[in-house]
Amino acid sequence: MNPEQHLLSRRNLLRGTFATAALALFAPGVFADHLEATPPLTEGPFYPRHLPLDTDNDLIVVGNSTTPAVGEISHVGGRILDTAGDPITDAQVEIWQCDAKGSYIASPSNDPDRNFQGYGRFLTGSTGEYRFRTIKPVPYPGRPAPHIHVKVSKAGRELLTTQIFIAGHPGNLRDGVFRGIHDPVERELSCADFKPIKDSKIGELAARFDVVLGRTPADRHEH
Repeated sequence: MNPEQHLLSRRNLLRGTFATAALALFAPGVFADHLEATPPLTEGPFYPRHLPLDTDNDLIVVGNSTTPAVGEISHVGGRILDTAGDPITDAQVEIWQCDAKGSYIASPSNDPDRNFQGYGRFLTGSTGEYRFRTIKPVPYPGRPAPHIHVKVSKAGRELLTTQIFIAGHPGNLRDGVFRGIHDPVERELSCADFKPIKDSKIGELAARFDVVLGRTPADRHEH
């Protein structure tokens, strides 16, 4: 197995790809603290301090508009988990990103896409699942790596702020935030593959990004 194959195999294991089969073979608790935590990354300057009126999980349309945002429509989702692989329920997942022209709602350009919501949030249920319909992120001046910002909170407490990068994008290694992730496994855990959805007539994409929350000693004591 070459180094790249080894890294991908480890990535799949860390993300819990084989967890279901493995749990059938071992007693509960064996996998406690097995999943690698998603690395925290900078919030950046563009978190919207004044939230838009529309804050649902569909960023493609604003309010009752019938005109969709410009960009490659992407369905981004996954699960919010702890390091034991258990789902985090009632977690608020927020995402924000620039539009296809590189403009954030917190700092709009002279010609922003008024049909792009720019921000959305979702509350997880019993499985820890979250989902958004948005656009595939694009680079903009100062950030050559396309990315989506993510913040996870629960009961008013911020648990993690991170970013989702596009796996294999050529701009990643020129991006200061991505390059600041020195561990190669953490780099893998910060990326998602944006893959075409089979039979989509409009060329939609899908990306899965599971968020694993690390727990502090105090958190462990509470549980």
